[in-house]
Amino acid sequence: MTIEVDQDACVGSGQCVLTAPDVFDQRDEDAIVELLDAAPAAGQWPAVRNAAAGCPAAAIRVGA
Repeated sequence: MTIEVDQDACVGSGQCVLTAPDVFDQRDEDAIVELLDAAPAAGQWPAVRNAAAGCPAAAIRVGA
């Protein structure tokens, strides 16, 4: 699995951090998404997919 985040599209809702806190974080100064793990273990994949699906700005892209 590969993950890309579009920080320009991010609106700082924090849903990704709530859904997959081992993979995503937010910058302190503006709450924009930060990717902690671009290639997470398979056990994290369902949470990452849920985070991408729940992102209100569609700022997270998940690939194979």
